[in-house]
Amino acid sequence: MSDPILFGAAYSVYVRIARLALVEKGVAHRLVEVDIFAEGGPPADYLARHPFGRIPAFEHDGFRLYESGAITRYVDEAFPGPALQPAAPKARARVNQAISILDSYAYRPLVWDIFVERVRAPQNGRAPDEAKIAAALPRAETCLAALEAAMAESPWLAGPTLSLADLHAAPIFAYAVLAPEGRDLLARHAALRRWWERIARRPSMAATRSPLEPLS
Repeated sequence: MSDPILFGAAYSVYVRIARLALVEKGVAHRLVEVDIFAEGGPPADYLARHPFGRIPAFEHDGFRLYESGAITRYVDEAFPGPALQPAAPKARARVNQAISILDSYAYRPLVWDIFVERVRAPQNGRAPDEAKIAAALPRAETCLAALEAAMAESPWLAGPTLSLADLHAAPIFAYAVLAPEGRDLLARHAALRRWWERIARRPSMAATRSPLEPLS
């Protein structure tokens, strides 16, 4: 059996989500860098792996897959190691609910509207779009409040143990907290702040550090 291959870019939130699942499961794998923003668009051979030209894509023993949620679920179910999804239907539904919140409502305001505008825009010689940041803040606040409410008294986003929900959230928060607005949002949610401190210390986060994150 060959090692899985992940195709994408180390800076990508969704590539890192898949990498975190592989590392947490203890699965040896390769990351093949793909530049989907290259002049002329994604490489033609990559479009055969992902017809929508997004990242990541995945291959394991000839089995090809794309979409991070599908990849992480496959990794959890196909390889030995600690389970990243609870067995009970209600508990698994909480994991899927958190992932859906992150994908549908949190990723855009926290990453594109806050992190990219406040942090990346100046690094690239562009003034931040203050209106975009301001509009994102209440939407981001709603997301954080919803995630924290679902935690109840749990140390992790969807229950007493680490799950795919936490791995889905961690790369998003890793970028959000690089902006002062992201840090301020997190500071207002004590349970989420403790969650972030807990997951940020995991070896898997260090092993998958984004090249856009400053070295500590």
